[in-house]
Amino acid sequence: MDMAQFRRVELSFRTACLQAGYNEVRTPTLEYLYLFTAAGTLTPGMLRRVYSFLDWDGWSGERVVLKPDATIPVVRLYLERLAQEEPARLFYATNTFVFEDTGTKARERWQCGAELIGAGSPLGDADLVALALAALRKLELTGISLRLSHAGLIRAALAGLGISSEEQRILFDRILDLGAEALADVKTATPQGLEIMKLLCDTRGESSGYLKNLCALAPMATPDYRMALDNFIQSFELIETLGVPCQVDMTAGKGFEYYTGLIFRIYAGEDNVGGGGRYDRLISVLGGEDTPAAGFALYMDRLMACLPEGAMPMCVVVVCPPGVFKTGVALLTELRDAGIPTRLSLGETMPGAWIVEVDAAGRFVVVDMAGARITCESALEVKKWLLQT
Repeated sequence: MDMAQFRRVELSFRTACLQAGYNEVRTPTLEYLYLFTAAGTLTPGMLRRVYSFLDWDGWSGERVVLKPDATIPVVRLYLERLAQEEPARLFYATNTFVFEDTGTKARERWQCGAELIGAGSPLGDADLVALALAALRKLELTGISLRLSHAGLIRAALAGLGISSEEQRILFDRILDLGAEALADVKTATPQGLEIMKLLCDTRGESSGYLKNLCALAPMATPDYRMALDNFIQSFELIETLGVPCQVDMTAGKGFEYYTGLIFRIYAGEDNVGGGGRYDRLISVLGGEDTPAAGFALYMDRLMACLPEGAMPMCVVVVCPPGVFKTGVALLTELRDAGIPTRLSLGETMPGAWIVEVDAAGRFVVVDMAGARITCESALEVKKWLLQT
């Protein structure tokens, strides 16, 4: 792992979150398995890929996992210690673990994420998206776009098919994976509902106006469908004002079953670098009161691969013979305290660095990257010279 790039992503995200009034949290790597199996918090496909084992203490044991998801542990922390804070604005940088049997992908994955717990309006959705975009701006990424979906809208449309709750749950997962293709073999006594579902899965639009057309094209839809569609439109209209391209894509929620409302995916060019959504039922599923919540994660490994080449920071190398070592160390301290990366030469070559030579008389010769030389009489003079370049 390139730690310089990793820290660049982490610092940009952390700065954006602190500036937005979010508080940093950290959760354990090991969590109880039941957190992830409770009422379908993760899809069966995800649960088949977790690292799970028995935490045996000699008398009894509890099955634990290397956490495959970062949101659920944050919700657990909120319930145990932070439930009095509402809304709670929390952020983290952490690792997650997912079994990968091809041997071509990392099984430990790092992500930065934020959770907004206790705010349930479209304004809260838009605020989270704005936070994610602020972090990406600090990384100077270009070609950012959004793909938006709505879990509540999909579920409301499924409820109109006249199929069982279990069939709806299975079909919900398949739609997120396959889109309209998942409806090919569906048998229903309500053809009108199936047509609405197909229309929804095929929806691809780049404005909130495209969503508004669904109201006219589905006049027989249920009240729940219309309510979810209105919520989607309100969130979409707010997110449109953030100035990045947005597209409706109802398959954008692939992978998680606990979403209840808006779902968004963030792209840098063709690379999916993050995503999140609203999960208003998750806190009650894990034992708390009904509490609206939403969150997102940025995938650090993918972001690192997308980072533009930044200008290399100035690096100064101090060269001094043993007889003037004390003078050289004083210069090192002066420059480092001023925030200038500085190292003591141990005989290595340093292409692209500035050189400060300490001569036998204790004077300083500054050599820039072009080879130009200037003599300074004090460490303070060297510092001023370097800071103004």
